[in-house]
Amino acid sequence: MKTALKLLFAAIFLWMTVLTIRTSLAASLWSAWDSYAANPWAVATLYDAYFGFITFWVWVAYKESTLWSRVLWLVLILCLGNIAMSLYVLIQLFRLKPEQSLEALFRR
Repeated sequence: MKTALKLLFAAIFLWMTVLTIRTSLAASLWSAWDSYAANPWAVATLYDAYFGFITFWVWVAYKESTLWSRVLWLVLILCLGNIAMSLYVLIQLFRLKPEQSLEALFRR
């Protein structure tokens, strides 16, 4: 199961990184903002994403022991979204010792 999760979150990390770079090269976020902000579904999706980011960050804040790392991950998650979130999970998965179960992932 750990290997499957590593593959899943590595795929999310790579897919979102490539997609973000490709999209940024096609159109900047700032140039697309007016048309994006005019679409109510786009705005609702943006709120949904950021509430999800905050929800995920609550777990990160629980896991991290220092204020500095909590703030750093908050900034990364708010700026990079699923790229940062998948990276965080990958780091946590690779930190698990072979004898540790996935339950250890959710503990401090």
